[in-house]
Amino acid sequence: MKKIVILNGAPRKDGNTAALVRAFVRGAEKAGNEVTEFYLQGMDIRPCLGCCGGGKDKSSPCVQKDDMERIYPAVDSADVLVLASPLYYWQMSGLLKTAIDRCFAMSEAGLNWRGNGRRTVLLMTAMGDAFEYTQSYFRSLVTHMGWKNGGQIVIGGLMEKDSLAGMSEELAKAEELGFTV
Repeated sequence: MKKIVILNGAPRKDGNTAALVRAFVRGAEKAGNEVTEFYLQGMDIRPCLGCCGGGKDKSSPCVQKDDMERIYPAVDSADVLVLASPLYYWQMSGLLKTAIDRCFAMSEAGLNWRGNGRRTVLLMTAMGDAFEYTQSYFRSLVTHMGWKNGGQIVIGGLMEKDSLAGMSEELAKAEELGFTV
């Protein structure tokens, strides 16, 4: 059994990114994995201050006290980290990027963030199809953080918030990735 943590940076709980995440979760749970999803839109997560003042307390690695306190222990114990987001202005959502930035405090505290060989997955949806910048950023994270690329599913051309609902082949790929990650 693997512990899978999903950082979901989608603003809508019923949009295309949510449908992609649900398919991934179905596969992961069929494989017997434990899945924890953090829907970032509903959480109080402030931007990183760049203060380098964290790391003094492993149970509370950042100087800011907000909902990241719930995320840190889950990410610390995760075998698989899933980054899920719609594509906004050729990048992942600000919600997801803010949470990733805040995980820097985990490195300061010596928690399981860098160099751990954990699998990391990218799930993205978009109206368009210009995923290159985000895919490049994802590859950089994998390389510089010492993670393993667990796979990517990026689906463009979704003009309505429920466009993915009728795309059974794409959802099946997400479910398969969840099962095999």
